[in-house]
Amino acid sequence: MGSRRLAIFAAVAFFVAVPAVAQQRALTPKQSEAVVAYDKALADFKSILAERRRQIEAKQPLPNLPGQALYLARVAVISTYKDLTDAIPSRIGRPNKFEIPPAYFDADIEPLIDEYSKLFDVMEAPPANAQNSATPFKDVVDLATAIARAKGLSPDHAAAAGRISLGLFFAETNGKQNVRNGRSNTYMGSFQTGPSEDRNGHRRWQAIKGEVAAIDPALSARDDKEEARARGTDLRFNHWTNVRDGLMNAHADVFREIRGIVKTLPDAIDQMKLFELIQIVPTPTRAALKSGDLLNYRVSSPTVMKHLRNNSIFAFGQADRAKTSASYREILAAMWLFNRKFEKAMAKYAEIRGQ
Repeated sequence: MGSRRLAIFAAVAFFVAVPAVAQQRALTPKQSEAVVAYDKALADFKSILAERRRQIEAKQPLPNLPGQALYLARVAVISTYKDLTDAIPSRIGRPNKFEIPPAYFDADIEPLIDEYSKLFDVMEAPPANAQNSATPFKDVVDLATAIARAKGLSPDHAAAAGRISLGLFFAETNGKQNVRNGRSNTYMGSFQTGPSEDRNGHRRWQAIKGEVAAIDPALSARDDKEEARARGTDLRFNHWTNVRDGLMNAHADVFREIRGIVKTLPDAIDQMKLFELIQIVPTPTRAALKSGDLLNYRVSSPTVMKHLRNNSIFAFGQADRAKTSASYREILAAMWLFNRKFEKAMAKYAEIRGQ
């Protein structure tokens, strides 16, 4: 009886193993290369995550730009997985909690992205002298709305400016105030501005502050207090002054275009994406707005395409990375990694308006 059972088990094992071996052998060279590339990228990602965690827990000095290697490793994982699913569509799995399209991301590695986020929280923690706000989200909405009113917008369109600007806060820092930057020694604070951008925004704020005071005296009084509190420090690490100066530097003048923007882009998240592009590639985005045909305006500059990829747009998979040009319609569609951040901003905005 025992020998008979062994024979049955051996036969079952044989028939189970043969299809698996046959399937493995059936892979084309391109498919095999895609499997190897993804496995290597995943191993590299795990390795750099573990290395940073060890360094942090041992209180060892971190390298310059400690987040850059992590970021590039994460990009490589998503990119090679997209190449893998292009080569072997059956590898496309279930949806994931990050709302990344399943063709780009294996839901089984969600814990690795959680660890990635935790490491960035440590590496980008605000400096000890950072000046937080008790109402960081409302501050963004209030400042943007007041600036938009000073620029001549109607209350409805000024409210849209507030909503869009809250989206920018989430896009830049996931809604965390006064953070540093693990991938840059230049861009810091709630709106991730460089020193020259902050100075430029501060100068422009001074030019319209009188108009803002006439529209919203309470907000102007709050501004005086924050300016006094931040005096003698880096204004980028006072949440209020960094948001204010960041908006004035890059976005305030574009607020004037909101009426046309909401007509062309009725979806609120698309509006946020467009203003984030003002942050990422300001010159071509302003040109696209002036063109009269925003969605079909095309960019082909290698520098612009590089900036887009460096911000997770056309960054994943050989097909996207091979693009040498794109229309703004295509760019907006490729900004799917921002969707979750903007959805959080929309929920927070609704909460603020409800209050």
